[in-house]
Amino acid sequence: MNFSTLLRHLREGFKNVFRNGWMSVASIMSIIVSLFILGVFMLLVLNVNSMANQVDSQVEISTFLELNVDENLRNTLEQEISAMPEVSEIRFVSKEEGLKEFRERLGESADNVLSGFDVDNNPLPETIEVEVIEPETVTFVAQKIEALNEKHPEKPIMKVNYGKETVEVLFKFTKLVRNIGFIFVGGLGLMSMFLISNTIRVTILARRREIGIMKLVGATNTFIRWPFFIEGALIGFIGSVITVGVLFVGYSQLMKTIGQDVFMQMLNLIPLGEIWGLFGTLLIGLGVLVGILGSTLSIRKSLNV
Repeated sequence: MNFSTLLRHLREGFKNVFRNGWMSVASIMSIIVSLFILGVFMLLVLNVNSMANQVDSQVEISTFLELNVDENLRNTLEQEISAMPEVSEIRFVSKEEGLKEFRERLGESADNVLSGFDVDNNPLPETIEVEVIEPETVTFVAQKIEALNEKHPEKPIMKVNYGKETVEVLFKFTKLVRNIGFIFVGGLGLMSMFLISNTIRVTILARRREIGIMKLVGATNTFIRWPFFIEGALIGFIGSVITVGVLFVGYSQLMKTIGQDVFMQMLNLIPLGEIWGLFGTLLIGLGVLVGILGSTLSIRKSLNV
């Protein structure tokens, strides 16, 4: 294909968008509606996945030590736990720090609940807080920490706590949320392509006579297809840009609303700047691709061009 032919195809593709009037508007609206629904679900899935990751990352293992553990043995335990490849970080919490943190968590009721307990009368044990690299390994790491008791005759570890039942339910729930989200996004993507393809097919059927005349005068299939490819790409581009603009404004407004509401701030949505470049590019690329594929399928199946 030479340059002049390419320019002709581009010119015809652009002309067809405006020449077809309401048919082009219908195709663009189909893309806007389909990509808007898909975009909303994608944003929902991204934010739910982000929240699930945040919840997963907060899972910690609390290793409570016996009262008779001396400093040397405690340091040895810390080194052994830190050396585990699944562990990302450990933090030693002394009895005094533990009591202070407990008072802060209880808030106003601390004076009543912890009445009579102070530095000299502290029932809390020393603790080693353990964070893991992958939240799914927390059960395995907890078992490895418990097994350290077998290495030391003093049996320095009183208890290893990570909320076993709660953690297992949490991981099952977050996995289910991710899987359902990805299934919805995939299903909506296929539905969007189906709707757009049918809309473009109606547009091409309305121009069957024009295409028939082009074939009668000797136009090749490739020559006929190219303007439709460009038209489909342009329709997809226009529809997806409008969709991205609407979603951008809506998401920005939602972030402002959440920022002004104390209770809504707990949702902790992904900041706009972190996702919008990739998200916008993905939706626009998807719109153009769907427009081209819709044109291709419609020509091949409906017109046998």
